[in-house]
Parts: sequence; structure tokens; C-alpha cells
Amino acid sequence: MPPLEIPGPVGTLEALLDEPASGRGVNRDGMVEAGRHEGIRAAVVFGHPHPRHGGTMHTKAVYQAAKALARIGCAVVRFNFRGVGRSAGAWDEGVGEKEDLRAALAFAHERYAGAPLWVAGMSFGSWIALTAGAEDARVSTLIGIATAASRYDFAAVRDSVKPKFFVHGERDEVCPLKDMREFYAGAAEPKELVVIDGADHVFDGKSGEVADAIEDLLGDW
Repeated sequence: MPPLEIPGPVGTLEALLDEPASGRGVNRDGMVEAGRHEGIRAAVVFGHPHPRHGGTMHTKAVYQAAKALARIGCAVVRFNFRGVGRSAGAWDEGVGEKEDLRAALAFAHERYAGAPLWVAGMSFGSWIALTAGAEDARVSTLIGIATAASRYDFAAVRDSVKPKFFVHGERDEVCPLKDMREFYAGAAEPKELVVIDGADHVFDGKSGEVADAIEDLLGDW
């Protein structure tokens, strides 16, 4: 599917849609029509890892997770934060990136009008997406992959009573599993955590297992 552009705070944001293969509201080309949400389980906005460390909407684990969400009936909006790829602007220490996330939420909310709105994010993107999602009354579910709980302020996420789903690597070197377990223990219910054996922070060689975990966590939820 070709990239599209989302209106952002400092210019357009480069994005991709991963949509379910079938369902009501899907046209002949396999695209969900704007404003249609029949058959869409949820619209998910996905934040990618840290731009200064190579994170983009094409990061393998982000790609695999988005495809998994589409397989369980979600429409996923992946986008590049400002200054990444063809997105306008420049790195803004997380402040502007949260505004980018909110712009993507506005796009998803309008395109899939009436569908439940979820957020997902990986590493730095988990901080941006889950914090914005915890603060936004429209968002009903938070999904964190390689959640950098020991690197950023996740208080709003910890205290949120929205359903929270986490996928973490056993050998995560950025946010060690013991730190993630400590954060998880203090997080409000409802919540679930899947740990992928032997996986590092970027799930090198194990991104397919991230997809499996997403389907296991959310497939029947």
C-alpha cells in the first residue's frame, strides 16, 4: 500500500495504513472507505522507536505488530514522527512528537468514525503513544512493545485504568525485564504482559514472535 500524508502540527506526516483483508466497509480495492468502520475492530495509531537511534514506521517489530493487528481485524495507522522519512519538521525531544501522535489520532478518529480507538508504540514510541492515549478520553486500549518504562515518565500509563497490553524481551538491554516487571506490578488493572524468551530490545531475529504475542493477547480479547 503506498504511503499517505497526514496533516501534522508542523507539516505533513508520512504514514501507512494496514487494514483488514475483508469485512464490511471495505471497498473493491481492499481499502476501508473513509468514514466507514463496519467490520473494523479498532483503529490503532502506532508510534515507532527513537528517531535518533534509527526508529521508523518500518522497524521490523513495528511492521510485524501492525500486520498482526490487521489480521485480528484492526486498521492500523503507522506514521513517521517529524523529521523521519518524508515527515516534515525536526526532532523535538518528545514534545512535538506527542503532538504528531495526537494528529495521527485525529486522522484515525475521522477516517474510522465510530470505531474504537487504540494506541500502540514501541520503545520511545510506547512512551509517546501510551502517554497520549492515557490522556485521551477517546482511546480505550494501550499496547506497549519494548516499553521503555525505566527511561521515561510513564506515570499516566501506570495509573490509567484502561486495558494495557505489554510485550517485552527477556534480554532487553534498554529497559531490563526486572524494571519492566516492577513497573507492571504497580500498574493499574486491567493489564497483561508477555515476555519473549531470549529477545533483546529490538527483538532481533524474533520480530515474528512479537506478532504472535499480539495475536495471542488481543485475538480473543
